[in-house]
Amino acid sequence: MHSYPLHPDCPDLRRLAPNRTEAVLRAEAAAVAAESAAERDRFLHLSEVEEAQQDGRGVTRRTFVAGAAATATALATTQFVSTQASFAATKTGTLIHVFLYGGLDGLSLVAPAGDPVLAKARPDLLLADDSLALDRGFKLTSAFAPLEKHLKAGRLGFVPAVSDPRLSRSHFQAADACNLGGLPGETGGRGWLDSLVDALGPGTAFRSVGVGSTLPRSLVGTNGALSLSSVESLRLNGDGKFRAATEKAIKGLFTDINHPVEDSVQSGLKALGTAQKLAADGYQPAAGVKYSGGVGDSFRQLAHLIKGGANVRVATVSMGGYDTHENQGTRPGGYLHRQLGQLAGAMAAFFDDLGERAADVTIMVSSEFGRRVASNGGGTDHGHGGVVTVLSGKRLAGSLLGTWTGLAKLDSGDVPEYNNMFNVYGAIAQGRFGLTNAQVDKVFPRQKYTPVKIYG
Repeated sequence: MHSYPLHPDCPDLRRLAPNRTEAVLRAEAAAVAAESAAERDRFLHLSEVEEAQQDGRGVTRRTFVAGAAATATALATTQFVSTQASFAATKTGTLIHVFLYGGLDGLSLVAPAGDPVLAKARPDLLLADDSLALDRGFKLTSAFAPLEKHLKAGRLGFVPAVSDPRLSRSHFQAADACNLGGLPGETGGRGWLDSLVDALGPGTAFRSVGVGSTLPRSLVGTNGALSLSSVESLRLNGDGKFRAATEKAIKGLFTDINHPVEDSVQSGLKALGTAQKLAADGYQPAAGVKYSGGVGDSFRQLAHLIKGGANVRVATVSMGGYDTHENQGTRPGGYLHRQLGQLAGAMAAFFDDLGERAADVTIMVSSEFGRRVASNGGGTDHGHGGVVTVLSGKRLAGSLLGTWTGLAKLDSGDVPEYNNMFNVYGAIAQGRFGLTNAQVDKVFPRQKYTPVKIYG
């Protein structure tokens, strides 16, 4: 077994960064880089030795190793983690966080019916008469009509006036804080969903999945989340005719090496095998289910994994286009109405596709902030007090959740914060996975968790 220092040039953590959290992160990164470089050099040396022995026998170990070096490094470090559970349906279910980038105008999603403040401040952005009725005198945009059966069944609910004092009106800063569960200095740059995975215990390499081309900040951390655009995209890179041989070579290199990385790589190879099998089998949604649009395809990939037994615990989906400074279009035919309709249609298709499996799934939809109460003459500007949407196979406490005391007193023109964002996040996760308050406290540093009643 090799031993690598925390930092090749400076073993004193205090000299790496101005604070311990950042210093540890830099030290870990340096250690991973050093170990990866050493392992890569060892593989190349082995390939040279074996090639010298097998010269003239066709495809050599050098061919395998050269094509697989990057994949082996990923298997050993950031993409996969050691696992102790086989592929099976998890008893605790799945939480999917849908993040709407741009800052959703929550009052165009749900709003108190006949509110005089809204009638005066945004007469051009009021919800239409075809809106759906919610509890406590609220109404819901008709764009969410595809989910009406879930609303009537008590599985669809909304938390209004959600914010946090740490959120600014900067897209970058607010989205970062939302995904981290606090400020970077408070969280050490670790995503809140990755911290949540700590409380869920061991699982397969698919227990944390971000659907998209890059891993979202909410999944960045120590638990080795996967980022994939499609199930088919999870495969060894390189020439297809060498893929099986490359996989065999990597498996051989990481067998009986007396190092913890062996478990990680073997687990990763099993995940690759599962993904390849799912891809080879193809995917046909349930009868009558049709996915459309980019967000629809993201949900289709998750349905493929969940129904294929990949044991997904937490997952993320993202959708852009919610920065509606102009031409907002809250009513049918308008821009935002169409955006929300596409989202609702994708969520409805996903739950229909899952069938009975939907009982173990909760979808949470949020954005980096809300928007100002007053119209700017066709749109709305950055504000606070957004809305969190919950669609769950587990019955909810109502269609309007959390605290609401009206718009008589605004917060500098914004919807006041009646429900703290991270208390809402925590309560949704707590009810889905059966966590204790103490476990949720650990997910959000420097945030004293106060539960919000979400589930019935």
